[in-house]
Order: sequence, then structure tokens, then C-alpha cells
Amino acid sequence: MTHKSRYLSIGWTLTAVSVLAAVVACSDRSQNTTGPAPNRPEAAATSVDAERQTKSEALAQHLARALAHPAFRAYVKAQLDSSPFREHKLHFQRFLGAHGAHARDEVARHAGVTAAEVDREAQAAIPLEFYLPVPAHRRAWTGDANLLVATALRDHDIPVAFDPQGHRVLLDPDRPPATPVIALVPVETDFTPVPSMQLCMEGCGTGGGGSPPPPPPAPPPPPSGLYMTQAHFVDDFEGWLKGAPEFEVHVLGQKGQSDSLTDYQCAGEKQPAPYYFDQNGLDWSGSVMLFSKSQIDAYNVAHRGQNVRVYVVEDDDTACQIKTSSDAWKRALEAVDAANQLRTAGKDTTSITGQKLWKYAQAFQKLLSALASIINTNDELVGDVVQDNVVGEYHPGFNWIVKGENNVTNGWVQLELK
Repeated sequence: MTHKSRYLSIGWTLTAVSVLAAVVACSDRSQNTTGPAPNRPEAAATSVDAERQTKSEALAQHLARALAHPAFRAYVKAQLDSSPFREHKLHFQRFLGAHGAHARDEVARHAGVTAAEVDREAQAAIPLEFYLPVPAHRRAWTGDANLLVATALRDHDIPVAFDPQGHRVLLDPDRPPATPVIALVPVETDFTPVPSMQLCMEGCGTGGGGSPPPPPPAPPPPPSGLYMTQAHFVDDFEGWLKGAPEFEVHVLGQKGQSDSLTDYQCAGEKQPAPYYFDQNGLDWSGSVMLFSKSQIDAYNVAHRGQNVRVYVVEDDDTACQIKTSSDAWKRALEAVDAANQLRTAGKDTTSITGQKLWKYAQAFQKLLSALASIINTNDELVGDVVQDNVVGEYHPGFNWIVKGENNVTNGWVQLELK
């Protein structure tokens, strides 16, 4: 997305910034008229969040102060540029300890603290990653001192940033500033090392004659099941500080014989094939299995007359776990169900039609059981996937519409039974 620069002046004093932060916090709390009592789990989560944010801010300020020095900036830029991970991300704690803890020592020296203190802060913080999340910033930053280091615990929180002099400023959560920003945020990347590809196999370059090797065997046909082959979303549902979006598709169905939903299968970037699916922009095409034929059959035997929902989430931190509040989930589902006469699920109608068809069906369960902890973040509920002839909305090449809160259209996808 294209954003205009709009952030609060670095010239503000720490007192003014603190007042503004308090006002914002009060404003946030005022939206929840039934705020948690001090002894409820939500209140405990809030105190944990505040502690984690404080630790992240301390590390961000130390890093920013170290970046006032040209040699360290050059080192950081070289490490970011050489990162093999998406958006040139680096695991922050590993970065501090790499190359004989060179970065840890430089951060400590320039921030005026001991190396042991930096170690304690880094170990006490949640796992963090850092990178330049805005593509234009990655292109523009040459390693100069015109930059900020920003952190936020949750997506769409107000980013707290520091300049190389250590001054604290608040940034607009919806629009990045013109100044390049290095984000220091909770890890959402799989930093498992990727082994180098072996480009030359046995016998390469020997110049020997003889017949060419036989062609590789044809790949086996894909397993039968429900697939998604195209997707388009109207927004990336990701705050700019968190970089590219991470869309996931969940198949939700009846939990036991209860009136609740549970997550049967997730397709996403951390999943193995055939459930691997990595969409980082608004458009995607390919072939990803959402629910295998064996899963469909087993579900139908165990849950006769019940149907499954296909639901899209923009994940923030923990892959294939839906993290949101029960109120947000209830609001999102109730409006879609009411507007579409509960025809918001799907089922395999092959035995009825004689063709492999995934068609709309009645949705029964609404509550999502065992919502994951919301300590770290809230995922964006992009929406329930509803067949286009139920919604009365059509897009060439697509057959199901993604309906979010207030029954708003948030995208469209192509579902196929293969």
C-alpha cells in the first residue's frame, strides 16, 4: 500500500510523549466498557504485555543509539542486506550473539551499558526480529544516520520509535514516516537455516559421452481433496511495522458433538506440502490443499449432518493458531451468518451431483473453542468464505467470497474439489 508520511515530531519532550501515550491508552480503554477486573486473566495479559513492551523499547533505544556510529551502521546494513530470509529479516537475539557477540558488544559500548545488561535484556524479552518493513525504506536507506528504530508488541499498536540520539517518538500506526524505520518486533518468521542447494550432482563437468540421462519420472497426481487455486484480498490487513501479510486458510468444524467449532486444518506458509501456502500480497494463484478427501470423509462419518467453514486469517505471530477475542469472533460471524441465511459453510456434494463439487451448506456452530492466548497479539479475521451465488456477488475466475465483520467483502477465492 502507498502511505503518506505522518509521524510525531522528534522535538517533543519525553514528558509530552508520555502524556500522549497515557491519553491514547485511556482512549483505548474507554472503548471497552466492560473492562477486565484486576484479577481476571485479561488483566494479567495486559500487565505481561506492558512488561514485554518496556523490554522491547529498552532494546530498541540501545540499538538506535548504537546506530549513531557509522561503523556499526555499516555492519547492520551488511547483515540485513545478506539475510536470506523474506524481507531481509534477522533474528535479533541471534544477531546480538553472532560473530563473537560483536553486535552485543557494540550496542553495549555505544548505549553506555554493560554487555551483561544487554544480554539480560535480550534474554528477558520475547524472541524478536528486526528489519526494514517498508520496501521503499529498504531501497532508500544507504546506511546513513537518517533512520529510526521502532517497536510495537501487537499489530496496529502505536509504534514507539527512537532516533540515533535516543529520543523517543510515537509513530502513526497506519502510515509510515518518510524517515526509514528499522522495526524490532515479535518473531513471526521461521529462521530455520535453509541448506544450500547442491547445484552439481555426480559426474558434472566430466565431459563424458554416452546417452543423456532419462527424464525424471512424472510427478504423481495431487491427492484428492478441497483446493484453493486463486485468492484476492482487498487489503493486506497488516500494519506497516509488521511488513508483508501472512494469510492463512483454516477449515473449521464441529468440536466433538458440541455446539462449538474447532480447527481441523490450516494452510499457510509454515505448513508442509500439500498445505503449504504463502501469500504475501493481495493476489495469489497456485494450488494448495485445504482439506483432503480422507479428512472430508472422516469428518462426515464423525459429524453427520454437520458442515465445515473455510475461514481466512491474517496471522500476526504464531502460525496456524487463531488468536483473537471471543467478542471479535462473535461479531465477525454473526453478521455474516445473518446476512446469508446461515449458508456460510461448505460440503462435498459429489455423491449427490455425480460431479466433484464443493457447494454451500448450512453452518451450525458459531463459537470457536479454545481461542489461543491473546497475550502477544490479535490476528486479523479476514473472513468466512461464502459461495458467490449465496452472496450474489461475482468475480471472474473466482467462486467464493470472503465476508468479514459487518458482512463486508474482504476478498474472493477459487475453491475446487479435485
